[in-house]
Amino acid sequence: MEINEGDCNSQDKSLRNGQVEGEASVLSSNLFLNHVGEVTVTLYSDGLSWKLLDSLEDDGSTCLGLKFFPKIATEVKFSDIYAVELMDSGRIQEPNLTSAAECFLGNYAHDSGMNHFVVHSFQKSNSQPCLWILADYTFGHKDLQTCQMWVNRINDALNKEVGRPKNLLVFVHPMSGKGNGQRTWETVAPIFSRANVNTKVIVTERAGHAFDVMTSTSNEELNLYDGALAVGGDGFFNEILNGFLSSRHKAPFPPAPSDFLDALGNEGNSLFPDRNGAGSETPYNKDSDPLLPSLADKESGFSHFGTNDGSHSIDKKFEYLLPNQRFRFGIIPAGSTDAIVICTTGARDPITSALHIVLGKRVCLDVAQVVSWKTTSTSKVEPRVRYAASFAGYGFYGDVITESEQYRWMGPKRYDYAGTKVFLRHRSYEAEVSYLEVESEKKSSIPDGTRMFSNVWSLKQKKYEGIICRANCNVCNRKPVCSSERDHSATPCMSSQETRWMKSKGCFLSVGAAIISNRNEKAPDGLVADAHLSDGFLHLLLIKDCPHALYLWHLMQLARKGGDPLNFDFVEHYKTPAFTFTSFGDESVWNLDGELFQAHKLSAQVFRGLVCLFATGPEV
Repeated sequence: MEINEGDCNSQDKSLRNGQVEGEASVLSSNLFLNHVGEVTVTLYSDGLSWKLLDSLEDDGSTCLGLKFFPKIATEVKFSDIYAVELMDSGRIQEPNLTSAAECFLGNYAHDSGMNHFVVHSFQKSNSQPCLWILADYTFGHKDLQTCQMWVNRINDALNKEVGRPKNLLVFVHPMSGKGNGQRTWETVAPIFSRANVNTKVIVTERAGHAFDVMTSTSNEELNLYDGALAVGGDGFFNEILNGFLSSRHKAPFPPAPSDFLDALGNEGNSLFPDRNGAGSETPYNKDSDPLLPSLADKESGFSHFGTNDGSHSIDKKFEYLLPNQRFRFGIIPAGSTDAIVICTTGARDPITSALHIVLGKRVCLDVAQVVSWKTTSTSKVEPRVRYAASFAGYGFYGDVITESEQYRWMGPKRYDYAGTKVFLRHRSYEAEVSYLEVESEKKSSIPDGTRMFSNVWSLKQKKYEGIICRANCNVCNRKPVCSSERDHSATPCMSSQETRWMKSKGCFLSVGAAIISNRNEKAPDGLVADAHLSDGFLHLLLIKDCPHALYLWHLMQLARKGGDPLNFDFVEHYKTPAFTFTSFGDESVWNLDGELFQAHKLSAQVFRGLVCLFATGPEV
């Protein structure tokens, strides 16, 4: 057995022990296991198990008064095996024991004519269970046909595993993060090759390249793939996601209160009754990509429901239904923060993400539809639609991404530098935010009587303890109660009897909408620790103007594990399926998954589980 790191734990033995006693084996042979010795290998319906022929623990052998027991795995499930392959003849290595132990273990080294096959799997790190470490089990036998038989039987079992991809479209961002996107893909590419996953790799040459490929690919052609991978950061995934949804997602515009519609005037009101919104075109700003400088002079536009000239129209004979459980997205982390990967796999590790993909893991992800109705206070009403999978932020968050554009040469460190400059500037913005209050989710507001002081900025005494999203999350798996007869997973679940519009108006340092928790290395608990991957809600965070020192305290709480950044008087936190925003300034810039988005008047809504990812959710 070979493992590329030593910090691993063995698979759970309880299930296998029960099967050894009660389940008939399918196949059993005596083989040599690399670094272990001669073992009896047994194939069951759900995996392999093996046992040393001469157990060191049973014989009680000692040398110099000491017992030596090798700590080895004794089983592996088919669900954890991503490949098996027959290797060229070679030498089976003896156990990894000290020379003292060899006095009773005997010689398990065999001649170079030994045939062997390798079972490729993984083990979980002891210190970080979400981190998956490659593990290879090399078995040997002098008879080639015996080895070939085992390879065939294991492959037959792997072919029965449901949901594993066979064909993937891979986009590699060469300039992502520290410019290591290409190297990151080269590191994980052998995993896909061993797993017999066919990959069409596209190394992007300009900002918006992946977007153009996704919009111009017909549904019939896209159906040839089991998913699309992004080798890059959150912003790169956002580009691919928008290219996929822009011409395929048919949905009404987000709901809005009557005064918001009135402010848009006759031009805006006429757009809402036509919930199909045909012909509403949204330009994708390629210059806004924070990771890759634009090399193209021409911008491409996309329509929320298809363009009038048909330049990016999707073939009608093959309709792509959403949500689509078969077509999944994957992210190989190579960005600056990689918040989506951390929230969906629990680890910022390319190997772990690659294993989730080839093993066919699945988790649903909420997506926010964000509509900019006006870019400035004097511009015309022209609805532009974008999608976000992790976060939408205004004020501090928009200023940081805008400021960082000047310092691309600094790499990921430009965000720290830009953040410091924006913080010292301490600028607030006058705006109005309306949000849908859902009766069952009224839990985030804390009565004034519970505050430590009534007339000064302070920390609130009570801290809300929510349910943390995790693998097999009960909250995400819970079926919603919807009054709509349409597909609940494709439509925001809102009932007029259970919701009402609420309003907050004032000067804000920032306005944020967290679709997921957004955990990252600088905010270990994320913006909202109890945000979920697929519950149909976003968390609206309104940071009102406050003294500089208290805002710093709030940011320090964000950066601390176990901190409580939401428990301040100047922080308003609401869980909602939809909200609207109106700026009282001349211009306003939003940050959508790390992408710039101009929006003076904006509305947004969440679509529950609109897309699926190759992931399981974090193990908490």
